[in-house]
This record gives sequence, C-alpha cells and structure tokens, in this order.
Amino acid sequence: MRGRASLALHLVGYLVVAQFLAFMIAWAITLGLGIAHIWIFDLSLDTLATSRIRDLVIASLVRDADHGIRIEPSPELLAESRRTSALKYAAFDAMTYEPLPGSSPELAKALTSVIRINSPHTHFVLPEDPKSTPKGYAAPISTPFGPLQIAVYGSRFRLDDIYYAMVDSFQWSAVEIFTAIAVTAALAWLAVRRGLYPLRALSDEATRINMDSLDQRLSTNNVPAEVAPLVSAINNALARLDQSAMRLRRYTANAAHELRTPLAIMRARLEDAEEPTFKTDLMRDASQLQAIVEQMLIAARLTENQVAIDQEMDLVKVIREIVSRRLPLAVKCDRAIEFEALGSPVVTRGNRRAVECAVANLIDNALRAEPVGGTVLVRVREDAVFEVIDHGEGVPFSDRDMIFEPFWRKSDVTPGTGLGLAITKELIDKNNGRIWVEDTEGGGATFIVSFSNAEAGTC
Repeated sequence: MRGRASLALHLVGYLVVAQFLAFMIAWAITLGLGIAHIWIFDLSLDTLATSRIRDLVIASLVRDADHGIRIEPSPELLAESRRTSALKYAAFDAMTYEPLPGSSPELAKALTSVIRINSPHTHFVLPEDPKSTPKGYAAPISTPFGPLQIAVYGSRFRLDDIYYAMVDSFQWSAVEIFTAIAVTAALAWLAVRRGLYPLRALSDEATRINMDSLDQRLSTNNVPAEVAPLVSAINNALARLDQSAMRLRRYTANAAHELRTPLAIMRARLEDAEEPTFKTDLMRDASQLQAIVEQMLIAARLTENQVAIDQEMDLVKVIREIVSRRLPLAVKCDRAIEFEALGSPVVTRGNRRAVECAVANLIDNALRAEPVGGTVLVRVREDAVFEVIDHGEGVPFSDRDMIFEPFWRKSDVTPGTGLGLAITKELIDKNNGRIWVEDTEGGGATFIVSFSNAEAGTC
C-alpha cells in the first residue's frame, strides 16, 4: 500500500519550485529593464549571445606542437563569424596577460592593458565604435587549458541565446540561490510541522470519540484559520451522527416497549381462550401489532431518507381505503366508522405508505377510545386537512402537547404503550404535515392533520 503524501513535503516542494520561478521571473524583469535602459540597467538582446560565443571560443582552443595554446576557430565559430561580420573574440593568458594566437588583433590591442585589471567581468565598447550600450564582454574563465581571460565583442542575438544567458546567470548565482532555497526550505519545514501541531492534537481528540461519546466535539482552540472549516465540518458530521445514533437507540427502545404490551395482552388472552370475545380480541391485538411494526419500519426508512416523500396522492382515495379496511374490525368491536369527503380529489405530495400508517393509527386509537356502540367520524376537507373524531373521554388541554411524546401516559394504569401517537406525529412531520388535537363537540377528541403542500381540487 502506498504511503500517505506528506503535506509538509508538498508545501516545501511548492516553495522550492516557486523560488526557481521567482529567479527566472526576476532574470526576465532585469533583462527587460536593461533592454529598456531603465535605471542602472543597460543591455541589448545582442548581449545575450555573449555566453554562447564565449563557449564557442573555448571549444576552439587547441594546444600546438610547442605546447602553446591558440584559437583555431571551430566550424561553429566560423559559421557565427560569417553570420556576424563584426564579431571579434580574443583569449588572454591569465598569468602573462598576453593574447593567444588566433585572437582578433583589434580586440587584443584594445584590451592588452585593460585585461590586467582584476575584475569578475567587464562590459566595454571599443573606441572606434562609440555607442552607449556595451557591445563587449570580458571575464576570467576556467577552461580545459587552465584559467584564461576570454573577451567577445559584437555578438549577434539568436533565439536560443535566452537559454544560454539564463544558464550562465544561474551559474554565477548558484551558491546564493541554493543557499537561499535550502535555508527557506528548512524554515518552511519547521514552520509547517509547527503549524500542523494542532491537527495532531485534534487527531488525539478524535481517537477518543466512539459511539458512546458522540456528543463530544473537536476543540477549535488554536486551530489555524485554513483548517477551521474542516474542523467545523467534522463537528457538524459528529452532530448528525449523534442524532442518528439517538434515533437508532430510540427506535430500539420503541420497538421493545411498543411490542411488549400487545404481546403480553395476547399471551394473557391465549391463557383464557374460552372467553366469548377471544377471537375478536385476538384479531384486534394482531392488527395492532401489524400496525406498530409497519409504522416503525416506515418511520425508520423516512428518517434515513430511504423512501421518496414526493409521491402524488389523493387524500380522499387513500383515507377511504384505510377506512374500508378498518370497517370489519370496527364491527367486531361493536363500533362504527363514518367517512365524509367532498366529491373532488384532494391531491397532496408525500409518502403514501407513511400517510396510510398514520391514518390507520389514528383510526385504531379512535376505535379504542370510542364507547361501545359509538361511531368514529373520519372527515377529509378540501384544504388538505383530515379529521379523526371520537366520542370518548377526550384529551385534557394540559396533556395535548405531551401525548405526542414517546412513552408518555396519563397514568401507569392507562392502557397502551405511549408510542403510537409519537410515531404518527413523526410520520406526518416527515411528510411536511402538522397534527394537533381539539375537543369533540359533546365530548371526545378530534385529531386534525394538515398538509401544507396540497393541490386541492386537482387530479
């Protein structure tokens, strides 16, 4: 497996490349200033050819039979002389300052006394060619035959001279450039390592977070501004994970708590199977269990965004089907269900299965609350509101917010599990709806559900 890339090495590498680019840009700017004769800079494009011509002169040096050194023009130097008629070149012994054979007489004569001056390099103009921009260059050079003074005059620019001139300038400044790069890279490495120290501290914090401590957050103290958005995003992700874990734990508790009471009731009924209402009661308990499982399953899927919530549905049709499926149970329980709706469809968007589960749960609750012989009324209004009305004991005003909380009961002797309405509210909330309870005229409870995205009267 490949090792992970080092951020510090990347940054140092970019810095080194940037310094090389800065050198080339600075060299180009200096050249531009020289060509434009700005400030102390005074150059021409022909000056750039000096390095190339100097190398051609060095390549033309030969040793004769007397062990002396002379200039024997190479084919390349001869070709350059034909291309540039004014080209002159000369080489001088570094010890005696005498010109070597093959040097241009005019250049050798003009520089014989000047060449004795100890200078890293010299730019000059010959007396017979009085121009402001220097056309000549002389400098001590190390050659295969030892140190010599090489002079070039009247060179002519060629496009590849830009490369030769840049390399020559780099050689003159190589020590300074590499020293600056090495020192800067070392300081950058130390600075990056020091700057990444808060990330190592954050890593230690992150290793201590597990499923039992998702409420912890990474510290934002001393975090660099560039890393702060990442830390904030991780903390937000931890918050979402914490919420998901809480939902998972709640659903686990819901499942156990919700199923425990119906199963206990069914077991008790099975122990007394001779009761006249045994079959009716058992069917009602089985229906309740089925509804609980379906509601919790669809609620979990909605919470994890595993099902669509933009399905188009007709509330009148959906609720009428639920009512028709509940009629046999109502009859066996000595209750009745009445359904009211306008003739036109009431179209809304949501998850049909979730809405069906919520309606079924409200109707089942109403049937349990409705006195024997009573009628549960289910009404669909044209503004995408439906009501489930019973005539039981009703819900006191002080309890109307609490009844939608998980595990809430009015008292320990109150039948039921305290989860049905909580799941119903969650299903409706996930479908952009709202649920509340009011008093039924004459006594009882009226549960009202409203959907905000209805398109009443359309199909």
